[in-house]
Amino acid sequence: MNKEQVDGKFEQLKGKLKETWGKLTDNDITLYDGKREQFLGRLKEHYGLAKEDAEVKVKALEDACGPANTHKPA
Repeated sequence: MNKEQVDGKFEQLKGKLKETWGKLTDNDITLYDGKREQFLGRLKEHYGLAKEDAEVKVKALEDACGPANTHKPA
């Protein structure tokens, strides 16, 4: 899979995150890429989710977006 495909999958995932959790800001979504613990903290803060519940829900969205669901900066 090339860089454009990986980037496209990552954009799909970001869109799903926004769609699922509308209270998250673009800055919150940006935390997903590299600061996962802080991102999960935002889910907890905005939605009252336990960390474990947030991890399960994020993992489900990642799985739904396909195999290239994590973004690795070039």
